[in-house]
Amino acid sequence: MSFLKEIQRRRTFGIISHPDAGKTTLTEKLLLFGGAIQEAGAVKSNKIKKGATSDFMEIERQRGISVATSVLAFEYNGIKINILDTPGHKDFAEDTFRTLTAVDSVIVVIDVAKGVEEQTEKLVEVCRMRNIPMIVFINKMDREGKDAFDLLDEVEQKLGLSVTPLSFPIGMGYDFKGIYNIWEKNINLFSGDSRKNIEETIEISDLNAPELTKLIGEKAANTLREEIELVEGIYPPFDKEAYLNGQLQPVFFGSALNNFGVRELLDCFIEIAPKPRPKQSEERLVKPDEDKFTGFVFKIHANMDPNHRDRLAFVKIVSGTFERNKPYLHVRHGKKLKFSSPNAFFAEKKEIVDISYAGDIVGLHDTGNFKIGDTLTEGEVINYKGVPSFSPEHFRYINNADPLKSKQLFKGIDQLMDEGVAQLFTLELNGRKVIGTVGALQYEVIQYRLEHEYGAKCTYENLNVYKACWVDPKNSKTEEYKEFIRVKQRFLAKDKQNQLVFLADSPFSLEMTQQKYPSIKFHFTSEF
Repeated sequence: MSFLKEIQRRRTFGIISHPDAGKTTLTEKLLLFGGAIQEAGAVKSNKIKKGATSDFMEIERQRGISVATSVLAFEYNGIKINILDTPGHKDFAEDTFRTLTAVDSVIVVIDVAKGVEEQTEKLVEVCRMRNIPMIVFINKMDREGKDAFDLLDEVEQKLGLSVTPLSFPIGMGYDFKGIYNIWEKNINLFSGDSRKNIEETIEISDLNAPELTKLIGEKAANTLREEIELVEGIYPPFDKEAYLNGQLQPVFFGSALNNFGVRELLDCFIEIAPKPRPKQSEERLVKPDEDKFTGFVFKIHANMDPNHRDRLAFVKIVSGTFERNKPYLHVRHGKKLKFSSPNAFFAEKKEIVDISYAGDIVGLHDTGNFKIGDTLTEGEVINYKGVPSFSPEHFRYINNADPLKSKQLFKGIDQLMDEGVAQLFTLELNGRKVIGTVGALQYEVIQYRLEHEYGAKCTYENLNVYKACWVDPKNSKTEEYKEFIRVKQRFLAKDKQNQLVFLADSPFSLEMTQQKYPSIKFHFTSEF
């Protein structure tokens, strides 16, 4: 197969939603269609000890939530699909924002009973800022929930999207009879039996045909006819260009747990979803079909295997092909590196691959060379932007609880921070270490992983900080800057990149500091 064909048959997307809307379950069912796994392990059910294929960290199994973004790939109808399953829990939002830099399109999962929730709003906003094409999947149709039209209104108003349904439910909850597929003009009847692998569809090109009444009964048939007429009256017809430009969002209905409506979503997805797209770097726009390789690290995962202290850096290939054992330039270090065992991901298995193409995600074994946002190329100096650190919301001192294990503790903190789990600040005054996170759950995860992966115990102490502001080093030679450093010394720290950070203890003190030292600029993200 030619190089161009390989790139064009790739689709890389992320799944985003509020926790518990059914993201991981949907991921599993997609893998089931790709034949990548034989049986889907219900994420919630305690009977099956297997746990979901995509949740591999112990803490995720215990809590039934996804903490780390996992990468899964499968083949379906000749198309190679890469899924990035993002953590839904809001304490891990930063990980999700970074993942969104590596996808070409997104599927948004919404729970039929709860409708649009706050976490979904935040994530969709990021996608809208970047014009990422989105498909909406309304899940859990086998439960009682909101009316389909009310939901579509809610999606338009709360998320600021303009939608067009490509499938429509027949009833819901107890009366849920099936789905009318507007995209393919056929009906799929719901049997409520989730063990059945792939359900039968019945082609109905004309909704006024008498067969419809036979299939679902007179009342449901009449309702469906009215509803589809309404849909055609209210919503614009599907337009692929508008979808690819992020201006129109198709909507599907289904129940991932019962494996229902998932095939419709998948069949439509591989037809309309974007192929690998060009990406803007600081130097120029890079196109996927260029023959020279470029890519960037969007995630680092430490200790994939607790027996071996290894880290895996996830690299999104933006252009060209990535070949095993070929030397590539690490732009930030300015040195060439070779990778003898690049991993690709197929469901739960990692495989060593000889060649990967633009659009793919490769896992590279890393001994500490990589940070999030690093670029690899065949020699050209390119820096991809858009993997920021945000100011954390919570701050705590981290203390060593076992003096004999201080080496393990520092190594563990160092590696977990490179992974982007949280941010580390070192106080200028006394060198104490402060950990800043977006959500409180991360402290538990850090403590748990330090103990189980590095054999180190830590305790925390609260620290009253409102925001971490990065100090712009532009005017560092002025008297005003020197005075600021002297007066505010006990509020100053360095981050992992050695950039100066001002830890403001309240909105008021931040404002006063800005007034007192007008020539100094403060930033809420590390990318300035």
